[in-house]
Amino acid sequence: MAGSAKREALSLESSRELFREYARTKDLEVRERLVLAHMGLAKYLAGKFAYRGEPVEDLIQVAQVGLLQAIDRYDPARGVAFSTYATATIVGEIKRYFRDKTWAIHVPRRLRELNNSLMRAVDRLSASLGRSPTIGEIAEDSGVPFEDILEALEVGRAYNPASLEADIGGDGHEDGASLSDYIGAEDPELRRTDDRHTIEEALASLPDRERTIVRMRYYEERSQVEIAKHLGISQMHVSRIQREALRRLGAKLGA
Repeated sequence: MAGSAKREALSLESSRELFREYARTKDLEVRERLVLAHMGLAKYLAGKFAYRGEPVEDLIQVAQVGLLQAIDRYDPARGVAFSTYATATIVGEIKRYFRDKTWAIHVPRRLRELNNSLMRAVDRLSASLGRSPTIGEIAEDSGVPFEDILEALEVGRAYNPASLEADIGGDGHEDGASLSDYIGAEDPELRRTDDRHTIEEALASLPDRERTIVRMRYYEERSQVEIAKHLGISQMHVSRIQREALRRLGAKLGA
């Protein structure tokens, strides 16, 4: 994108027409106009994560990547508002950026994702067995080959590594405290991991707009008025969509 380019204000209908044209032609000039017209959304969403310690400029760049992905993948024929679709894509890209930043050394994404999945399996098995599971039990539960489990668990050590015997007192005395002194019993919050996973699966089954409103309302703690303004619909419409989304979630979760 040209640094001197200015943001272009588009009406809703003009925006839809440009998306239809881009879907038909893949014209890069049309794409550029769409990027400039929706840059404000990318910057706004990046600002929502500014408190996490990363430079805002870096977050905006990540959000711009998400915006480009959303524009390239958006299908105007589906009837979903672009702002709704783009919000999920941009926020997902920003969250992926933060997940990647927490790894102290470069590890292939496949192994990071497998490690995360296995950690959830370990939590679940530990809760049901009342002890830490063996590698064989993890393999049987997850369906992942024994060797792949060993490799994924090994790379998990790259996640913010620190010695359990490291002195955290800062004075170098022999009686200084170490990390191992603060290892306690199993955190009861681990037992809720499955519940959170189940809720995420239920959310994924919702239509795009319902899922977006639920996330904005309960994850980002925005008011119905703020959501309505952001999506360009009435507060009453937001309320109706929210009620329907909660009804679907309740049915999915057996509530």
